[in-house]
Amino acid sequence: MDIKDLNKSQLILLAVLLSFVTSIATGITTVTLMQQAPDSFTVPVNRVIKQTVEKIQQVEGKTTVQTVVVKEEDLVVDAIAKNQSSIFSVTKEVQDVDLQTVVEVSAGKGFAVSLDGLVAVDAGLVFDKGVYYVKNGSGKFKADFISTDKAGFSLLKIGAPLDEKSKPAFTVPDFGDLNNMKIGQKILVLGSAISSSIFEGLNADKSLDLNVSKGNGGGLVLNLDGEALGIALSGENISFASIGTINEALKTITSEKTN
Repeated sequence: MDIKDLNKSQLILLAVLLSFVTSIATGITTVTLMQQAPDSFTVPVNRVIKQTVEKIQQVEGKTTVQTVVVKEEDLVVDAIAKNQSSIFSVTKEVQDVDLQTVVEVSAGKGFAVSLDGLVAVDAGLVFDKGVYYVKNGSGKFKADFISTDKAGFSLLKIGAPLDEKSKPAFTVPDFGDLNNMKIGQKILVLGSAISSSIFEGLNADKSLDLNVSKGNGGGLVLNLDGEALGIALSGENISFASIGTINEALKTITSEKTN
């Protein structure tokens, strides 16, 4: 039969058949060539094919891709909120100048470092046995002096509440790793005031240089993930103790209790 004798429907069917045969032949040829081609050629080709398929699927399935932009200020807010209940105000009883009256004065800040109620504080403000109190949103409590570490921090233990309404409720921060910090990242200090600085690298003794006032002594030092990096100290020669050092002190206390 001559092609001229085909009607319109037959011509369409013939065109479809030729297209089908051509696509099969093209597929076989492509697969054969891809198997023989070097990786330098096949890898980018496969990547292009994958991206094309993904785009098609998104269009056909009405998939909406939403880009979420995380602002630094949002990270700061989240880091503070995450650790708010772990922070305590610390006070102590001292005699006034006439040595007749006992008054209660600020001893900086502190933060919970264990579930059994140990609180890390500034040894420059809490350096020996005495009458101490810690206070957070759950109430005010007496605090027992436990120890002072040569790294510049002390440990208090939450004791009896000062009233019936006070029941100790707190969280312990996630411990971070100072060695994972990168130059240029932000550091937060949650003391009597909230301050921030840029990480410029570690000192030779693997610590940080912070500008810490007595009001911020004992402040919790955080990264933007809300992880504890250490404690801010108001001493003249030392302004920071790492969370790793605090953790080692906790292990020593636990070991002594066991023995």
